[in-house]
Amino acid sequence: MGALSDIQGLRPRIHSIDTARTIALIGMVIFHTARDLEIFGVLAPGTTLSGGWAIFARLIAGCFFFLAGVSLVLGHGHRIRWQAFWRRLATLVIAALAVSVATYAVMPGRFIYFGILHSIAACSLIGLAFLRLPAALIIVASGGVFALNLSGFHPLPSTIWSFTGLSVQIRPSFDLLPIIPWLGALLLGIGCAKIWTPAPAGRNTEPHWLGWLGRHSLAVYLLHQPALIAVIWLILKVT
Repeated sequence: MGALSDIQGLRPRIHSIDTARTIALIGMVIFHTARDLEIFGVLAPGTTLSGGWAIFARLIAGCFFFLAGVSLVLGHGHRIRWQAFWRRLATLVIAALAVSVATYAVMPGRFIYFGILHSIAACSLIGLAFLRLPAALIIVASGGVFALNLSGFHPLPSTIWSFTGLSVQIRPSFDLLPIIPWLGALLLGIGCAKIWTPAPAGRNTEPHWLGWLGRHSLAVYLLHQPALIAVIWLILKVT
């Protein structure tokens, strides 16, 4: 898969969507830099877990889910291209499993069992059921998901259901993005894309560098953390 939220094999490219992904990626790198500095003890413990940093993290994640919903409409709004969908989804799931395995090896007590890749995969499957509904109804459903999250309704007693966002107890994880409320952001992207989507770029239009990063957002997501950790470790080692 070429992008975190482009799981539909979208052609031709829409540069504004790619650029939006890049902006979200830049925000993600900024946040993870702060998170890594916290892990290394440069920033105080809990710095990125509250206040402006916590809000910033949720906005970034929301952008990726929103764009995943937009991509569902762009790729399958008229007809679901099953082969392309399953191929891209399989790539996303494999990448998500790689993240789980890697984080389990480093921190088994808080490994990422349902991070952003896992959640986008699950929410995209659910999102397929909404593609044929009117935009207004999809946006109302999105609001309903957010309202459910704010209501504090947690009917599931076991931590095994932590990925749903509806369990009373949550299994610890370094990064958890449950289906509720993030499905709401994806549905909002579907609804907005059904109302209006930008036109694809002309055949001879050269993409901006921001668009290039957005087209490779999955690779950026998978590689940026090892790179950041290595750079921070090296800087602290020589200073």
